[in-house]
Amino acid sequence: MQWNGFDLDYAPRLPERRDFGIGIVGCGGIVNYAHLPAYRSHGLDVRACFDLDHGAAQRTAREHEIALVYERLDDLLADPRIDIVDIAVPASAQRPIAERALAAGKHLLCQKPLSEEIADAKAIVAAARRHGRKLAVNQQMRWSPAIAAAKRLVEQGFLGTVADIQLQLSVDTPFHMWPWLEAAERYDLMYHSIHHLDSLRYLFGQPEWVTSRHARYPGQAIRPETKTVTVLDYPGGLQGLVAANHHDTSRDPYATFRFMGSEGTISGTIGLLYDYPDGRPDTLQVTARRLGPDATLSMTLRGSWIPDAFIGPMASLMEAIATGGEPLTDGEDNLQTLRLVLAGYRSHDERRSVRPDEIG
Repeated sequence: MQWNGFDLDYAPRLPERRDFGIGIVGCGGIVNYAHLPAYRSHGLDVRACFDLDHGAAQRTAREHEIALVYERLDDLLADPRIDIVDIAVPASAQRPIAERALAAGKHLLCQKPLSEEIADAKAIVAAARRHGRKLAVNQQMRWSPAIAAAKRLVEQGFLGTVADIQLQLSVDTPFHMWPWLEAAERYDLMYHSIHHLDSLRYLFGQPEWVTSRHARYPGQAIRPETKTVTVLDYPGGLQGLVAANHHDTSRDPYATFRFMGSEGTISGTIGLLYDYPDGRPDTLQVTARRLGPDATLSMTLRGSWIPDAFIGPMASLMEAIATGGEPLTDGEDNLQTLRLVLAGYRSHDERRSVRPDEIG
């Protein structure tokens, strides 16, 4: 896609070969309203599903026209027609499923976070390497319209030397969609802002230091943190800010980003978060010297983070299987994102700045 003479091809790209058989493990909400609609709209071959709640698996199969519903995980893993297992279960349950699937010769798309503990995440990555299988992690925000478009512009030098990066949101999150959070120890960094941290890594690389502070909203029903402020310090003076508040019931919520550099500014909105999961379109605004004085280009982007971006990690995994390369969100890369998250928790707990490489 050309935009005012510049390359803005931000739509996820499908590999030439995409006839791999997919088996779904975990038939909860995110699979039904994000994974499977994205796969179906792109003609992917979802052959079977499994859930500990067999009724949930049967409902998913009926709704999405999946031919096989297995009552036992081992039966799905033994099916030679399944090449890729898409795991969508809580992080605490992911490692044993992943290790069994890899031992059965399957390639994996794992849910994020890969694990809540770095040791378990590293064990999954090591198992993929040991069995010679491809492993991708579902950090799909990289393929959301606003982040993917910003990536194209950053690559073309619109920012010049990057000086400041900010991603801020203040929204009313529908916690009733995730009842398991009532007993969880962690929420925002581990299950939400992990997307923002991963996207900033994708755009600008790994920071040297993380400083993070967390809070709960007075009277909130769930246990973990729902308000966070995280500062990222990079070499050369670049700073990043990720700030999240999940209790904004005003009429003016926001989910915005602004990336500033010596040559210009890229800013926009993350539409999905304004009325999750329905949302609105992402937007993008650019001011840059190369556009001329006082020029600002604005556009409303096509597609949405949910479900459209969910084709990205699966397409990248299929490309890696076909070519022998690595998925964009492969396990080794995702360990760096998890280190950022865990550095944020350590920073809060110990009231200090933490280097990500202190984590495992």
